[in-house]
Amino acid sequence: MEGFFMAVQTGLTIGEVAARTGLSVSAIRFYEGRGLVHPERSPGGQRVFLRSDIRRLSFILIAQQIGLTIEEIGQLLSSLPDRRTPTKRDWTRISTAFRHLLDERIALMERTRRKLDGCIGCGCLSLKKCQLYNPEDRARGLGTGPRFLLDDVSVVSTES
Repeated sequence: MEGFFMAVQTGLTIGEVAARTGLSVSAIRFYEGRGLVHPERSPGGQRVFLRSDIRRLSFILIAQQIGLTIEEIGQLLSSLPDRRTPTKRDWTRISTAFRHLLDERIALMERTRRKLDGCIGCGCLSLKKCQLYNPEDRARGLGTGPRFLLDDVSVVSTES
């Protein structure tokens, strides 16, 4: 109980956290509701954030800007401690997983850039090319959506 009162005395209000992170108060409440931050409550019921929550919220902001979902962000943050400032080792662990997701996103973006002017198929931009690359809509066997882009497939075999 003594640790809680120390956190309340040294903690930050939601308004202070919003000012430090650039996030709106409602966004911080949303992230709390999704379990991404875990503020304590003061005896009066106010949220009290640790300074380490600023880092967590900043990470969330960056991760969302590169396209990670709330679920992906939650999975990454789940390995961090909730009630103490993460150590360098903690952040190294999360950065390894984050780097993997970034590499996947970068590869997808590079494939998209390479194929942007041609077929990103099939949801087809060129019916003439599609007759050559995807005869009889054989790409449907690869799954739904733009399979040539998502799977980095360039040509569908013309064999049955």
